This record gives sequence, structure tokens and C-alpha cells, in this order.
Amino acid sequence: MNISEAVAERILELCEKKNITVNKLSTISVVTQSTVNDIVNHKAKNIGIVTIKKLCDGLDMTITEFFDTDVFRSLEQEMY
Repeated sequence: MNISEAVAERILELCEKKNITVNKLSTISVVTQSTVNDIVNHKAKNIGIVTIKKLCDGLDMTITEFFDTDVFRSLEQEMY
């Protein structure tokens, strides 16, 4: 799994946990619906930290909380 896939997985997990749709997340985060859809549908490859911060704000959590999961701890180094 790469970082963009992990971010997508985490967003979907948090939406389910908070019982909100991805579209609702885009509204409360002030991130365009197309951007959030691109992230969760694995079309966005370089997700900016500002976008992740806005999504975290919408989810009422810190960036540290967002990334503090096993999925991010187990990511392998990406070499390009």
C-alpha cells in the first residue's frame, strides 16, 4: 500500500466511524467534492498536507491523530 492509498483508506474509515458521507466531509472541510472523491477513488497521487489538514479540521481531529494508525506506521519507503 502506498501513502495515497493509506490516506484514502483512513478517510473512508473515519467517515464510517463518524457516520458521515464523503460528500458531507467535503462540505464541512471546505475541500471540493471532486478533490475528496479523487482521493478516495485513488485518482489523486500527490495529496497536499494543506488538504489533509482541512479534512482533519472537518473531522475535528489533529493531523497527529489522523496519521497515528497502524496503516501509516507500516508503510514502506517509497522510491521513485
